[in-house]
Amino acid sequence: MSVLRLLLREIQHRKLNFLLAIVSVVLAVGLFASVQTMVDASQRETVRLMRNLGFNVLILPEGVSKDDWYRRRYATKEMPEENIHKLANSRIMTVRHLVARLQKMTVWRGHNVLLTGILPEVPMAHRKKKAAMGLKIPRGQVYLGRDIARVTGLGKGAVIDDLAEGKTFTVAGELVPKEPIDNIRIAGHLDDVQEILGKPGTINEIEGLMCLCPGAKVSDIDDDIARIIPGAQLVKRTDIAETREQTRLMMERYSGFIIPAVAAVCVVWVGLLMLSNVRSRRAEIGLLRAMGVGGAKVAALFLGKAVVVGLVGAAAGFAAGTALAMTLGPEVFPITAGKITPLWHLLGWSLLGATLLCALAAYLPAMLAVAQDPADALREE
Repeated sequence: MSVLRLLLREIQHRKLNFLLAIVSVVLAVGLFASVQTMVDASQRETVRLMRNLGFNVLILPEGVSKDDWYRRRYATKEMPEENIHKLANSRIMTVRHLVARLQKMTVWRGHNVLLTGILPEVPMAHRKKKAAMGLKIPRGQVYLGRDIARVTGLGKGAVIDDLAEGKTFTVAGELVPKEPIDNIRIAGHLDDVQEILGKPGTINEIEGLMCLCPGAKVSDIDDDIARIIPGAQLVKRTDIAETREQTRLMMERYSGFIIPAVAAVCVVWVGLLMLSNVRSRRAEIGLLRAMGVGGAKVAALFLGKAVVVGLVGAAAGFAAGTALAMTLGPEVFPITAGKITPLWHLLGWSLLGATLLCALAAYLPAMLAVAQDPADALREE
């Protein structure tokens, strides 16, 4: 009789033992799939929440006093626009989403206004393209701060012809204030503001988002920026970056503890079931050996059963765990709910890992089955 037929008869005859083994694998793989899917969703949610808080690092020209910047909320010195392109073309990993600005306080229609030129986000050559941060203002358009819009009576669609000689601008909308100074801001495209101020190729701020890679520290950004833009001053919101990093590490530690623990319990449980199976079948195994069935076939019977348990349990566990994550995920992570998708690469790892672990758990019982003396087993009967 072939090993496959023996295996099928064994599964049919001892359904409960087979189902209990599969349930343990389903629970282990299901937990693995659901936790990893939720960790992936958690990281995306954290990134989106941190992005919604805005930029958390500001790169200022050499010689700028941070105290003066905190008082004014804009830099009074300039640096070459080329600096932002140096950063974008570097291999820097601690900052991303780079936006350059040129700002100057001026008087317009009898009111103090902070004229701000914004360059749309410069993509970083070595990173995947992501949704851009910051305002993307077309040339010839401006956004007005709430106070400026209110005192001038200018609304969306209004035409401004006295901001620069020989140039007209269309009001694209009203700025949503993130800080008080935004209420007196007039924001336009960087090239337009450079022309108005007579400062071509000049900026005085680069905004960015600190993005920590595994093993990196918030302090690493200082050395990275200094290497590319010598003398640059940094104003950092390290609380935002550190919160993001701590959240990521917490989720990784959680999954790094719970998954190996459950896998260990699964291995022990499957091993005990296989050992119990061997003991309950001593007479049957002895009879098979006495009939000339080789030890390799007997071992293959138990290892084959373990492989089937691993494959079936892994497939069912991945489906159950992913379904659980897809059901609970949108409630836990509403912002990125639409991007919670099955992690299909986990299916392959689940099938491979569960099969190897089950085979490992069945190895000792299989060797015991091969090693037992058929005469002793039959004598007991």
